[in-house]
Amino acid sequence: MLPVKVVSRNSAFILTAEDPAVTPSLPSFGAVGGLRAGHTGRSIVLVGMPGAGKSSIGRRLAARFGLPFLDADTEIEAAAGLPITEIFARYGEAHFRDGERRVISRLISGPPVVLATGGGAYADALTRKAIRANGAIAVWLHCPLPVLLRRVAGREHRPMFLNADPAEVLNRLAAARHPLYAEADMVISCTDEAPEATTRRVAEALENWRPALRLPVTLGERSYEVVIGQGLLARAGALMAPVLPARRVVVVTDENVGPRHLPALRAGLEAAAFQVLAEITVPSGEASKGFACLQSVLEQMLAAGADRRTAVLALGGGVVGDLAGFAAAVALRGLPFVQLPTTLLAQVDSSVGGKTGVNLSLGKNLVGAFHQPRLVLADTDTLTTLPPRELRAGYAEVAKHGLLSGEALWQWCEANGEKLVAGDPAALAHAVLESCKLKSAVVASDEREESAEGGRALLNLGHTFGHAFEAETGYGGSLLHGEAVAVGLGLAAAISARLGHCSQELPGRVIGHLQACGMPARVRDLPRGYRVEALIGRMRKDKKVRDGALRFVLLKAPGEAFTSADVPVDAVESLLRDEGCAG
Repeated sequence: MLPVKVVSRNSAFILTAEDPAVTPSLPSFGAVGGLRAGHTGRSIVLVGMPGAGKSSIGRRLAARFGLPFLDADTEIEAAAGLPITEIFARYGEAHFRDGERRVISRLISGPPVVLATGGGAYADALTRKAIRANGAIAVWLHCPLPVLLRRVAGREHRPMFLNADPAEVLNRLAAARHPLYAEADMVISCTDEAPEATTRRVAEALENWRPALRLPVTLGERSYEVVIGQGLLARAGALMAPVLPARRVVVVTDENVGPRHLPALRAGLEAAAFQVLAEITVPSGEASKGFACLQSVLEQMLAAGADRRTAVLALGGGVVGDLAGFAAAVALRGLPFVQLPTTLLAQVDSSVGGKTGVNLSLGKNLVGAFHQPRLVLADTDTLTTLPPRELRAGYAEVAKHGLLSGEALWQWCEANGEKLVAGDPAALAHAVLESCKLKSAVVASDEREESAEGGRALLNLGHTFGHAFEAETGYGGSLLHGEAVAVGLGLAAAISARLGHCSQELPGRVIGHLQACGMPARVRDLPRGYRVEALIGRMRKDKKVRDGALRFVLLKAPGEAFTSADVPVDAVESLLRDEGCAG
């Protein structure tokens, strides 16, 4: 029996790691019967209200999957040698929750089990964190209150129902706990059906479940995760709750994205009891990245009652992410924010790294701040709603990452790019994952682009040229950022070859691939003409200019990029003239 150490009238039972009652001896399991390979080795933790059927379903689920079944309350009582009512009475709920958390952590830290928890266990923040840290799959059995009320009849021995009206208790607990249960990995709606039917539905959901991919961006106290997967907007509140200071948000979106994706986001926020102070919609397009729109967003945000604990949610593409992120950076000297990118370009590039800002007439992103998000949720379902032109434009950043990463990813791009721009889900998911891997690693090593010769500066491959075309066009939407970058990639490869840094074949390889994917890759592919003098003037105002010298990212080969301030201006001018620019 687990020893009970009493220090004072208010102390709790102490759970020791050495006691075999805390961590029972379990058989070793390899592949879990009935579960697909992706779930091998994961414990299943059932959470929910009293009467939801956690023990009943848990036993059947364990038998179906060939796993041990454990009940956390039973294990606690066995370990402490006391019924839970007496533990509560002697030591109080806070100490009980601490012991409960220790027991649960020990039970799921070994071979996989099916574990039924008490109704209050998952409502404890530290217990939720422990379950996540142990890699278990949390499943919320979401049962209607009338069904729960019938099931809890006669449970007067439970502490919460002592001398109380069960209906009032359940309503109060549901209001407090449902937003916390929503943080579970999976939510199963339960009815008054037979336990076997519910078990079958839970098992099928587990067999089809695919965990979202989580990539860390390691920046000390500013670290965060990029979460990639399907259906993330509908779970946004549950995913954000652990990393935000309060469940109070302002949403910034644009007039195209809002009608498509705000309903799913609203539902996800409501499920986790988030309060939405305002939904701010800006015009779509690069023209919104200016001071007039920034001022409007800030005034609406603050007029709605945003304070230092209110998070700003950026729902949209790169323009919305940059604008909302900069508003979060400067409002009240800094608000937390979350990136919810809905375009390919934003998911693979602009949402990761904390670059925020607005444009001036002189050039792009000349006013801004480094302000890291608390979380990036890349819901790949949103990519299915993109117009073909937007999808192609986003692919330019994927191709850039391929050239920066090396032959493996670049050859993948050459083999799969056309499928990706046609909307192939597997290709899209792979591109987002690989791009975010590269971007997160680069950002972690050079957060503020302080390295002049490499690091984060390399992510500007093609951008010195591309930003010049965008600025000269006027940000009116006739040239998308990704289209400008695609042309910039072709020019960067071409100038690299002219200066003898790479093979003469590489520019043709880059330009041919981008054109095969339906993108402009040469100046003559663009719908209007440009003057050499005007483009050079734009480049001289680029934020990467140092001591008056133009800086370019050049290529030796895929995976071998470097920055240079030794590119002769006359070589750039000659290339632009050869590409059809006037002057």
